[in-house]
Amino acid sequence: MAKVLVAMSGGVDSSLVAVLLKEQGHAVTGVTMHLWEGDDEGIHESQCCSLEMVAGARQVCAQYDIPYYVFNYQRDFRKHVIQYFIEEYADGATPNPCLACNRDLKFRVLLERARKLGFDYLATGHYARVQQEAGGSYSLLRGVDPRKDQSYVLHMLQQDELARILFPLGGFDKPTVRAMARERKLATADRPESQDICFIPDNDYRRFLNEEAPEIFEPGPIVNHLGQVVGEHRGLPHYTIGQRKGLGLTSSEPLYVTAIDTARNVLLVGRPAPPTVATARLKR
Repeated sequence: MAKVLVAMSGGVDSSLVAVLLKEQGHAVTGVTMHLWEGDDEGIHESQCCSLEMVAGARQVCAQYDIPYYVFNYQRDFRKHVIQYFIEEYADGATPNPCLACNRDLKFRVLLERARKLGFDYLATGHYARVQQEAGGSYSLLRGVDPRKDQSYVLHMLQQDELARILFPLGGFDKPTVRAMARERKLATADRPESQDICFIPDNDYRRFLNEEAPEIFEPGPIVNHLGQVVGEHRGLPHYTIGQRKGLGLTSSEPLYVTAIDTARNVLLVGRPAPPTVATARLKR
């Protein structure tokens, strides 16, 4: 029997993880990371920290006699995720905040806290698998459900981290997870999942950035491949590499965003099809 800390978001996946591990005989404790309050008016309340999500996790834990706690990580979240999100957009990139959250919070801050509290493992509801090889090393594998696989947001995990992490859902597809949760009458069994960024529940990242860092929305020139100014952009965070629609340009041929030059506050457009983000991003 192992002592396992389960990161619980209040959704069906992490709820089922806690219950499955409890049924397997492990000493399970549930924890929700309180990361973000949302705006002062409560209009854009964080999906990962809402009262409803906490209540769902708490109800499942009460149903199965699992100890449950809420850890406050708002300061760490702002430093490692919000600031990263803003800075990446300011540098002309399109960031994935889930990567930063997994890397710097779940599998660094929370994993280390689990270790200090005496837990053997940290478990989450990610659709991925960890396999120990014959020589003792660990491999991160895709989840068996290709539509839900999340191994790509966990690629940064190192050997010492993989050795202390459990992904109990990696061998199931989503319909099976739902069915297992319903069989156990979990309060979160039919809770809908969201594909939005957890701290931007309305999915309007431009609104969020404009509220947090309005200075990065300075208008500037749109320049074509000949160096000619063909228009004015509304602030570089409004655009992504490869974008064609919404440029506000009139041209005899389709124009795409080919580069975002944050040093000069210039949006470059042209033909042919745009290069990759790696080659087109011009940092300060």
